[in-house]
Amino acid sequence: MKNSFLGLCLLFTATTAQAQMTSGLTGKVDTTFSNASAYRQAVKKYPTIELVQEAKLPTVKEKRNIPYCKLGSRVLALDAFYPKKNSIAKLPAILIIHGGGWRSGNRQQHIPLAQRLAGLGYATFTVEYRLSTEALYPAAVHDLKAAVRFIKAHAKKFNLDTTKVTALGFSAGGELAAFMGVTNQNPAFEGESCQGKTGSQVQAVIDLDGTLSFVHPESGEGNDSKNISAATYWFGYPKKENLALWQEASPLTHVGKHTPPFLFINSSVDRMHAGRDDFRKVLYQHSIYSEVHSFPDSPHTFPLFNPWFEPTVQFIDDFLKKVFAEE
Repeated sequence: MKNSFLGLCLLFTATTAQAQMTSGLTGKVDTTFSNASAYRQAVKKYPTIELVQEAKLPTVKEKRNIPYCKLGSRVLALDAFYPKKNSIAKLPAILIIHGGGWRSGNRQQHIPLAQRLAGLGYATFTVEYRLSTEALYPAAVHDLKAAVRFIKAHAKKFNLDTTKVTALGFSAGGELAAFMGVTNQNPAFEGESCQGKTGSQVQAVIDLDGTLSFVHPESGEGNDSKNISAATYWFGYPKKENLALWQEASPLTHVGKHTPPFLFINSSVDRMHAGRDDFRKVLYQHSIYSEVHSFPDSPHTFPLFNPWFEPTVQFIDDFLKKVFAEE
């Protein structure tokens, strides 16, 4: 059914789509979304929250600004956090993808989470990817798959178990993490840059309040009546002008038998996890494990703050121990 719908969308789009909008490609960094701006917004309703800060842990080694992909003169980088203590057992890896509406935000926002998870025995990587001020969909997907290939290619350096790689993302990053998981077996989304023989498959996905569909009735994306929406900037088309593209970029479109286990951790803002329940129904049909944890009366930016940060870390650790348990 979903493939038939996508085919109809493609036919419709072929005759109706307008020229792709490039006005959003400003080439300038958008600093609209940051931890500080998120705090200023959230503290109005939640005055007791605390922004989680970076804190170097004595048990964690850090390497920052590691180039993972070069696109002409543009160099994409990531940061690595992993246990100092040498271990015979290889480490599960977690790629952490920031949010910001595919347009703003930066990888430093989730360094506290990366540090905390590294302290629990994971190798974590906060990753930069091209945003919609620089490149349109699917450039970000190509970048993130290249990042997975990079960390797998350097598995020996970080003592990684390349069969235990997780994509973890918040908000727009959650959507991207989900998309990486559902396109594990789809070469159409690998991109042509920074290719290598190493695969980009991930074995688990953690989606922190990221949408599962841009076209689901629950979705809040695509309303351009007051301002151009984040997704419209990313795609370069309003939803009504290129529905097929919006459908293609939705993780719900691709979920199937090759999808890995999923953990959903959600705020009380329902539209931020549009399509989640329908997505889980497909996982269930294929006997693929998933979990949902929701924080009542919480802001969309909950992963940045306590009292939600610590239980989020616990949910992540418990989930990964379960899905990566030794047989």
